[in-house]
Amino acid sequence: MLRWWLPWLLGLALVLPGLTLENSCSEHCKACGGPERDQCLQCQPGFSLHDNMCVDIDECGTELDTCPSDMYCFNTHSSYECRSCDRACVGCMGGGPARCKKCAPGYTWSGVKCVDVDECSEEVLACSDINALCVNTEGSFRCECAPGFTHSGSVCVRNQPAEGQARGLLDDLQDEEVEVLKQMFFGVVLCALATLAAKGDMVFTSMFMGAVAAMVGYWLSDKSDNVLGSFVKGR
Repeated sequence: MLRWWLPWLLGLALVLPGLTLENSCSEHCKACGGPERDQCLQCQPGFSLHDNMCVDIDECGTELDTCPSDMYCFNTHSSYECRSCDRACVGCMGGGPARCKKCAPGYTWSGVKCVDVDECSEEVLACSDINALCVNTEGSFRCECAPGFTHSGSVCVRNQPAEGQARGLLDDLQDEEVEVLKQMFFGVVLCALATLAAKGDMVFTSMFMGAVAAMVGYWLSDKSDNVLGSFVKGR
């Protein structure tokens, strides 16, 4: 009974020492002649055989790299990833603003990297509305209405009092009416000081002379502004 399978057992005993199971191979080896790293015969996907060792394939920079233009290739263990370029870049060779191929709109080269352009500090006014304030943002800017103003369409307009809210005493006055009130106020002050100065008080006399000088200076300044404005309009 033992004779028919005895040769088979002898043959198996001779073959087994030369075989190595896959799960006893070194890491990344698919087939090997032993458990050591330099005994690989075939590698796992993502690795190539070099001097009987399996080394990682760097897919980046080869025809295996299929990342789109706004991303860059990042090599990983046995594969690679496509990662987004920095927002300052138009195309890149790696992560960060120093690896840009070109700078994105709103950014400019400074040294070795792309940096944000501060549009609000440029000579040309970024906001065309004189009642708006420029606020710099990353890669751009925005225009916000100055305090006391709100957006109305594309411009900033002065805030109106809420319905039912009491208006100020001088809110409805025109510029000419305000000017008349100023002159009346100066007149009353001058009359009061003149009355006190007439009593011989040197303090009030000095105040009266100072007030007269201020009134004359104000009147001359106002007249010169009017003359200059008329001259400019005439041209």
